[in-house]
Order: sequence, then C-alpha cells, then structure tokens
Amino acid sequence: MHQDFLPAGIVVLTGAGISKESGIDTFRDKDGLWNRVNLEEVATIEAWHRDKKKVLDFYNDTRKMLRAAHIAPNAAHKALAHLEQKYDGEVTIVTQNIDPLHEQAGSQNVIHMHGRDGEIRCMHCGTVFASDIDLTPQSVCANCKTVGELRPNIVWFGEMPMHMDEINAALERCGLFMAIGTSGEVYPAAGFVLQARRRSHVYTVELNLEPTDNQPLFQEHVYGPATRIVPPYVERVLKRGWPQ
Repeated sequence: MHQDFLPAGIVVLTGAGISKESGIDTFRDKDGLWNRVNLEEVATIEAWHRDKKKVLDFYNDTRKMLRAAHIAPNAAHKALAHLEQKYDGEVTIVTQNIDPLHEQAGSQNVIHMHGRDGEIRCMHCGTVFASDIDLTPQSVCANCKTVGELRPNIVWFGEMPMHMDEINAALERCGLFMAIGTSGEVYPAAGFVLQARRRSHVYTVELNLEPTDNQPLFQEHVYGPATRIVPPYVERVLKRGWPQ
C-alpha cells in the first residue's frame, strides 16, 4: 500500500446484512425476526422481569440457531479479517451483531456494541461469564449464588449499547469509515457516520444491499450482496487506499 494512504485507522460498522448470507435471519427485513415475534415480549428488561421463562427460552433458541452446523463466516467476514491482517494501520470492527462470525473469520479487533452470543450476566452482582448453557428462571449465579438473576449479556431495547467509549475513541482515530449491511435506523450506530464526518479528512462509504435513509451522509456508495461487494472493496483499499 502507498504510504500516502496510511491514516490513523479504519472503522467498519457491520449490521445484520453481513451475516444474512451466512444463514442468520436479519431483524428488520419484511421477513425478519421482529416481524415474527413481539420485541416487547422478548427484548426488553420489562419483559424479562414480567416473564423470565419466555424471554430466556427465546434466547436459548436463538443461541441454537447461531450455533447451527451450517452457520459459518462468509466471504465478507473473511475479507474484513484479511483487511485487518494486511493493513498497516488500525482496523476496528464495530458490530451490531451478537454472532461470533467476525472472530471465527479471524478478526481480532472486534467490538460487540449490542453484546455477544456465548456470554451471560448476573443482574444481581454484575458478573459476566462466558457460557453456552441454556438459562432458566432457576439458574444460579456461579459468583454470588443468587437464583433467577442470570440473563444473556446482550443489549435489549431501551438499554445503552456497550463499549461506547472505545467506539468513540476509534471513530476519532479513523480516516476511513465503512458501514456494511446495516439499516441506518438504529441509534447510536446510525449516527456514527455523522460523528466520523465531523473530521474533515475522514472518508465514508456505505456498502449495503440497497440505499438506506443515511445514504446522503456517505461520500461513496456500493450496493449489492455483502459477499459480492465487500471483498473487492477491501482489495481496492489495500491496493490504492481511498480519496483524501
């Protein structure tokens, strides 16, 4: 890569669209998960307090779906891992997804802003555990021994996303901001492009199946399936950088 094109870093925001081609349902498409279940019954802290069994059963089933034998990183995940391995500067993947596909593809610097599959949290003592066990209202915290206070370590509607200080710091260091497979509807992630563009030298790119409501905020747009458009764009960045 030409040294002229070595900025402080690259931030890649990914959403459900990057994992859809791996067989994981998106949430907001017309056939997506939130059109098949009532999010207020399974994805809020109020729902958890009201009916823990219903909420925990939903996430136990979701975990089994994410761990299905056919679910594997696709060409877009692998391209981003390749970018991190070959690029001379910092590459940070900020994902809204709870699946582990970025890590399985080989990416090391991944921030899960909505939490991640395979972790549980105790609402009583705050301890986070790596675990794949099914949770029930009778589950016992291994740390404080409290019964019935374990939940998935993921962000529900109405809760604050995780690792925002790390994300904000990465956005302040970046020279290229890429948004891949995200609807541009959910904040604060939808506002990251504006945050990046406050710094005049940051270049912004939307790579998505189709234009989003945020389309005018990006300087470049590439549309199509993630497995088709992300690998060549990564190769272009590695070979030629981006407009400064």
